[in-house]
Amino acid sequence: MNVDEGRRARARRARTTAVLLAAVAAAALAAGCTSGRESGGDGRGRPTRPAGHTGPVLAVKIDNVPPARPQTGLEAADVVYTEQVEGGLSRLMAVYATRLPPVVGPVRSARESDLELLRQFDRPTLAFSGAQRKLLPLIDAAPLSARTPDDTPGAYFRETGRAAPHNLYLRPGRLLGSPPGANALTTGFRYGPAPAGGRPETSRTVRYPAARFTFTWSATRHGWQVAMDGRPTVAADGKPVTPATVVVQHVKVRASRLHDVLGSRTPYTETVGSGKAEVLRDGRAFDVTWKRPRAADGTRFTAAGGAPADFARGQVWVVLTDAP
Repeated sequence: MNVDEGRRARARRARTTAVLLAAVAAAALAAGCTSGRESGGDGRGRPTRPAGHTGPVLAVKIDNVPPARPQTGLEAADVVYTEQVEGGLSRLMAVYATRLPPVVGPVRSARESDLELLRQFDRPTLAFSGAQRKLLPLIDAAPLSARTPDDTPGAYFRETGRAAPHNLYLRPGRLLGSPPGANALTTGFRYGPAPAGGRPETSRTVRYPAARFTFTWSATRHGWQVAMDGRPTVAADGKPVTPATVVVQHVKVRASRLHDVLGSRTPYTETVGSGKAEVLRDGRAFDVTWKRPRAADGTRFTAAGGAPADFARGQVWVVLTDAP
């Protein structure tokens, strides 16, 4: 799509947005929007930010089917969320704050529940390849900066060695001039010594209907080596992706109002609420609870006895999986 076509597409989206603003407002309230009189707000429904916050995080929707692997730039993310999409498959949301790799991808389309997930950040930049037509007005109305190949074509390119749609890549430096820093990671995560207790654990597998993630503890790398669908997850240079902490967060996954071109309902992953989780770090597993009262709040993880469940410093993977 050329620049003129991109402008016309944005104009059509703006007109559609005006028609659906009332529905968007109602959905936002249901998702837990907050005012400044409630904890976590600044008076305009945005999260309160600590001193030293220098700008928005970059969130990138990343393809995760076999033809899309190995992904590029995944190892540089501060947080990687996994989510279920149509057909029981999986997709990733990589969040960058402390460093921006030269290239990230393959980039794919957004989902409705991404908007709720990203409310915990202050006007994040969301990079994605597109979205279902009825979702576009909701993205336009959300408190984020949406960046697609239509809006910023110079930030994206097609890799000639791969087949579409698994060949769209992003140059993050063309969206953000510099990384905003760790203070932009307003997820509610805490980092520090491991909680008391726990149990030894060297491997954990989480299954979606048509995908699975396995995390195997590596004492030499002091992290959890990731495998997806039974194959090791590696960076573009062949090095294993090894987060320091893995969180298996049990959430409600329900059918959304939207569907794909085949008529399959899009799963909606609810990340506001509370429930159970397991924190994997240092070769041990800790049973915890999670709580995120409002969409603008971060998620708090609490160990037995009420103490905060601190994470190991380094990359965190959050596997959002349907509660049993």
